[in-house]
Amino acid sequence: MASSFEAASSIESLAPGRFRAEVPDGWQQGRGAFGGLALGTIARAMLATETEVDRTLRTFSGDICAPVLPGEATVEVAVLRRGRYLTNIDAKMLQAGEVVARAGATLSLPRPVEVADYTESIPSWPDYAKTDVLPIMPPMGPVFAQHYEYRPTTPWKTADGSAKVAGFIRERTAPTRIDAPAVLALLDAYYPTLFAVEGMPRPIATVSFTAEILTDLSAIPADAPMFHQAKMSALRGGFFVELRELWYEQTLVAMNQQTFLVLK
Repeated sequence: MASSFEAASSIESLAPGRFRAEVPDGWQQGRGAFGGLALGTIARAMLATETEVDRTLRTFSGDICAPVLPGEATVEVAVLRRGRYLTNIDAKMLQAGEVVARAGATLSLPRPVEVADYTESIPSWPDYAKTDVLPIMPPMGPVFAQHYEYRPTTPWKTADGSAKVAGFIRERTAPTRIDAPAVLALLDAYYPTLFAVEGMPRPIATVSFTAEILTDLSAIPADAPMFHQAKMSALRGGFFVELRELWYEQTLVAMNQQTFLVLK
């Protein structure tokens, strides 16, 4: 049985490189759907254009151009180049003839080179089973958060004023498998680090999102909790940048640099 995210981000092929999506109600962050759903849907369309199943999503860079409203959307995908190992793809999501989100991505086969894996540092975290669930829902949280389970391991407001957030996350209904669209949504789903500084939520929107998927997702159980950690790099003129990481056990699954706009 598909999870709520899989159903919400599903696509229907209309023609080569052209897909239909239905953005459901119940996934909003403000007026429009949360960025992870829009970008995950675009990623699903990109993957559907790839004929070689061993080419997996490696990098993904997207922008939310306008609120993605509940209702019909079209995703148009263009393969820019398909090389021996790497596929470069562009895509855009349209509603009422206007672009509401866009993205570029690379899909790749594993490189046959002998080089050891490297991770700079592996974070430590409390026992998942002993970490309390934080219910996030309106009016204190966005509508889409009802689809995720949050178990923060950092306080809602940091004592030293640092802009850091960490904790476990997973979909409330386990997907049939962990795939790239699900990971992109998980990267976007946690609350921003600005909340840890101010100690309260406020309207914020994702502007741009640049992610790298760093491991074989087929090895991760569908119901496994991920560990999320994020830190703010800078805030200027109402825009701030975060660096986010998503871990499964001792493996760095994905990371992204995300730019947010403070709405008010």
